[in-house]
Amino acid sequence: MGQAMIEIVPLGGICEVLPGTDLSALLAAAMDAQGIVHRTGDILVVTQKIVSKSEGRFVSLAEVTPGAEAERVAAITRKDPRLVELVLAESSAVLRAVPNVLITRHKLGLVMANAGIDRSNIGPGNEERVLLLPIDPDASAARIAAALAGSEGQGPAVLISDSFGRPWRYGVVSVAIGASGLPSLIDRRGDLDRDGRRLEVTQIALGDMIATAAGLAAGEGAESIPAVLVRGYPLAGPASPASALVRNLDEDLFR
Repeated sequence: MGQAMIEIVPLGGICEVLPGTDLSALLAAAMDAQGIVHRTGDILVVTQKIVSKSEGRFVSLAEVTPGAEAERVAAITRKDPRLVELVLAESSAVLRAVPNVLITRHKLGLVMANAGIDRSNIGPGNEERVLLLPIDPDASAARIAAALAGSEGQGPAVLISDSFGRPWRYGVVSVAIGASGLPSLIDRRGDLDRDGRRLEVTQIALGDMIATAAGLAAGEGAESIPAVLVRGYPLAGPASPASALVRNLDEDLFR
């Protein structure tokens, strides 16, 4: 693909997102305020938090009644049984439950802590609230992309990012959980390397790479940068959703 000068542009001035907020209009206004004019190949990375907030994915723990299984897992993990009840409801399998750690496979296929349920940076108010992942992050990305493109049909690709831990590594990185308008996964198998050897296993997790690049600007704490424009990467190939990055269960080597 050759070399490219890649820019990472944080979008500031985005106000607190509430359920029902027109997220596309908010993002468009933020880009206009910074004088950003769409260019071919632009990728708008939006954090999961503001997508979930706009879609009203809040749950009050006061309204959750834990069942017997949630009580059992909560005793092992030392977590709030009401939170565990929500984690179990959002998950297809519990992969690890030990003190202070609950790793599950989300219904979306994502393997993550607490099914992605979070209570950090979700806005002021009831401390008993938690925030769930979007129901369909790829569909959420597609809606935002379509709204930003408008009647002219020109707008940035959209990627929804979230923070994941990784096996055998400390710390979190940003990954793509939703995408529209870019190839989230690029299959290079069959291509030749510079020495003429055929690539046999190489697939590029472009969605995750873009998400992590944007994470350098978005941050993980009080930075208040919930959206980042990545510009200058030469997108090529057919678009594929972020769900293409989820490994099939029959290829799971760690079960």
